[in-house]
Amino acid sequence: MAETQTTLKKTIKPSQAWALALGAILGWGAFVLPALRFLPTAGPLASCIGFALGGIMLLFVAMSYGDMIGKYPVAGGEFVFAYVGFGPTAAFICGWALALGYICIIALNASALALLFRFLLPGVFEVGYLYTIVGWDVYAGELAMLVAILVGCGWINYRGADLVGKIQVFLAIALVGGVFALFAGTTMHETSSLSNLFPLYAEGRSPMASIMAIVAIAPWLYVGFDTIPQAAEEFDFPHEMATKLMVTAIICGVVLYSMVTLAVAGLMPYKELLALDVPWATGHVAHISLGKAGSVILAIAVSAAIFTGINGFFIASSRLLFSIGRARILPAWFGDIHPQHGTPHKSIVFVTLLTIIAPFFGREVLNWVVDMSAVGTVIGYLFTCLAAYKVAVAFRSEETTSKKIIFAAIGSVSSIICILLLTVPGSPGSIGTESWVALVLWTLLGAFFYKMKMSEFKGLDLKTQRSLMMGGVDLPVFFKK
Repeated sequence: MAETQTTLKKTIKPSQAWALALGAILGWGAFVLPALRFLPTAGPLASCIGFALGGIMLLFVAMSYGDMIGKYPVAGGEFVFAYVGFGPTAAFICGWALALGYICIIALNASALALLFRFLLPGVFEVGYLYTIVGWDVYAGELAMLVAILVGCGWINYRGADLVGKIQVFLAIALVGGVFALFAGTTMHETSSLSNLFPLYAEGRSPMASIMAIVAIAPWLYVGFDTIPQAAEEFDFPHEMATKLMVTAIICGVVLYSMVTLAVAGLMPYKELLALDVPWATGHVAHISLGKAGSVILAIAVSAAIFTGINGFFIASSRLLFSIGRARILPAWFGDIHPQHGTPHKSIVFVTLLTIIAPFFGREVLNWVVDMSAVGTVIGYLFTCLAAYKVAVAFRSEETTSKKIIFAAIGSVSSIICILLLTVPGSPGSIGTESWVALVLWTLLGAFFYKMKMSEFKGLDLKTQRSLMMGGVDLPVFFKK
């Protein structure tokens, strides 16, 4: 009887959805990348301008997502939106492009805990050396810690989205509070000065090239707002609120990225900071400006960022697999729903199993796959914006349709720009050779899987397809079968 249930339990509140998005957007990178990438490749001012421009580009994408959620409030996000606009093949491309990336982002966030503990508690978990893979030492102690954490996160998600949402709100508050404390501590420190922010742009690069170096990685920086459409079926509030939640999450992401970067750059001349032999510049700045309390505050903020990222992408990946399974493109058991908790429990177990395997490959290999997944993410953006354009044109009678058409068009152009920035050789955001190899292998595997599975689905009549895609809800589509 429980297996006949086809829709997920509605438990997610607005604050919980917003916290899911913000936590997935910010993640560990906001605290690690200022000294590793933002300041060396762009400089303080160019970084902040790049954050803002990248955020603006994705605001238009988010508005198209909001329009689609309002009309298609079901799990699956881009997978369903691509089907609505362009049919089964486009849906498969989107789903396949996103699935591996979402899961690897979970594992990469978890591995960031290993980095954090190596800084805060050196040697505690670095026991039982096993092997080195692409420069990353793998220890049994760290693997045991990561497996325990990932199993715990999987169990929390198994128990229900409402529990995850409540935890996510608490973690988001800790994350935002930590960023504000770090920013306040550095700006009020006696050595803090605007002169420390010079040069404002990266040396050896023009201001425009410095800014574009940050804009180019905007798809990676702000990936996470699309956890909201993946969970749309579980909203316990009007779906029209989704646009505001995504937009405000992206804007907050812009502000918080900028605050951390300026905090790191403003305590001392940032060129001197980058030249220091310290394992983690952000941690060094927190300790100087706030003492031991600063290290504790930063550890709490980074831990909150990591766990919000893990939970956000647990939601996104499991709901995506659930939607594909419900459509019978993946084995049907992916679409099963727990009779008590109302969660896609088998998809969650599958995601948990994959994520506990991933750390065995080392952090650098996970980085390659996550970089590759940025391309898949932007492909999802593009299909969603194009589908939103087709839907808006079809609903011309609505008063706001002209605005929606314009936003969808701008979002589509923004998505194409992001794709070019990620794939054109020589672009400041172009993915590396290893990521290209991973992308080709994943594409070939997808082509094989498509040939094996999609002919059956495409052979179904349109009404049956729509029912499987949307959990029995009969909603219009805009492609010719």
